[in-house]
Amino acid sequence: MSSGQDASSPPRGQFSSRLGFVFSAAGSAVGIGNIWGFPTQVADNGGAVFLVVYLLLSLLLAYPALVAELMIGRYSQTNPVTALERLPHNQTFRKHGYLLGCLAVITICLIFAFYSIIGGSLIAYGIAPIFHEIGMIPVAFWLEASTPERNMVMTALFIALTLAVVNGGVEKGIEKWSSRLMPLLIALLLLLIGCVMTQDGAMEGLRLYLVPDFSKLTPSLLFNALGQSFFSMSLGVGAMMAYGSYLSKKDNLPAMALQVCLLDTGIAVLAGLLVIPAMFVALHNGMVIYDDQGLLHSSDTLVFTVLPAFFTSLGHLGILLGILFFILMTIAALTSSISMLEVPVSCLVERKGLTRKKASIIVCLSVMLLCTLIITNFDLLFSRVVSLTTRYAQPFNAFLFCLFAGWLMHRNHRLQEIRHGFNHVENSLFWRIWPWYVRYLCPVLIAMLLLFG
Repeated sequence: MSSGQDASSPPRGQFSSRLGFVFSAAGSAVGIGNIWGFPTQVADNGGAVFLVVYLLLSLLLAYPALVAELMIGRYSQTNPVTALERLPHNQTFRKHGYLLGCLAVITICLIFAFYSIIGGSLIAYGIAPIFHEIGMIPVAFWLEASTPERNMVMTALFIALTLAVVNGGVEKGIEKWSSRLMPLLIALLLLLIGCVMTQDGAMEGLRLYLVPDFSKLTPSLLFNALGQSFFSMSLGVGAMMAYGSYLSKKDNLPAMALQVCLLDTGIAVLAGLLVIPAMFVALHNGMVIYDDQGLLHSSDTLVFTVLPAFFTSLGHLGILLGILFFILMTIAALTSSISMLEVPVSCLVERKGLTRKKASIIVCLSVMLLCTLIITNFDLLFSRVVSLTTRYAQPFNAFLFCLFAGWLMHRNHRLQEIRHGFNHVENSLFWRIWPWYVRYLCPVLIAMLLLFG
């Protein structure tokens, strides 16, 4: 089997620098799953013990799976559906690769839909205080009210922002904006952490976050940590495969993957340093955040309830911090949604011959219809779509990706692809461990956690 594109295909985009790739891939991985989902998972699952398990699973399971996805993408030099379809050296499994690719695209479109709803709400909450300050109170109340009308308008705005970036292509769109937004995200995180740590109650939250109690370790915690690690690193949906296909053959793939993994988990840890202490500052100020069973009240909407109330309680400084926080959240959501849109767009461009602009518009309109269905049936569909995609579909897809990379891709092809940018890889510790790890250990551990978690 020959890898790469057909000779008649138009030139593919490519990241212009290693830093541009790391920011883009980490931007795909870093999202509201890190800034919002991870801290609330920590608070709901025993505090620091969840942090420890999450870090271990990220390095022991998510990182090897990330290398596998990037390798498949760079080896194929094409979109995820075609990459998985062409990958098996045994022709019998080609149709299974095609079906797996389609499943990944469906999964990421569902995630893009609920992500866009959340992203729209983040924009609304971010600009609402501005309208309060300038006296446009009805507009501010409209932005803060989670009505179907507001959700429709703000979701469409968020999708339009994502569309504008992806239309620019790989280098002038994805890489350009990811390289600008990621440093800004980190700077905002550090600024907000510094402000929150000066408030009464923050140290209590810090103890919960950093001092583990291993008696709280449960199968459910393992399952939740696995889902969080795969969701936050954009695994099992083809995003990393698509980004890998734009990666230069000169780059050391395992090293690049490790940089992405460390940046992703590092930002998740920073987010915990912000959100967990902020929750306990809110608790110190008289807000109720836990129920009688020790679970968060409405953990899925914590970012829209407890934190805005906490910022408001700080007066004018709190208003500024609240605006910065929601800017931070919007940036995190946008850097992820860019990769979500890129996956189906790359499939339509390369498989159907559409222009990037036309493909982007078709996907965005389709996702907006899906968002409309979810918004109009919010109580019934929203949490189910989130759970189905992030806790089940992503780990399951990643399990199948590992099987494809470990069993259906010829060993020499794996070695050849990893050797690009990593001379003498066959003599390295990585090559002694990773092939059997991704072939045996990753699928077994993921399957066990899916079955028994």
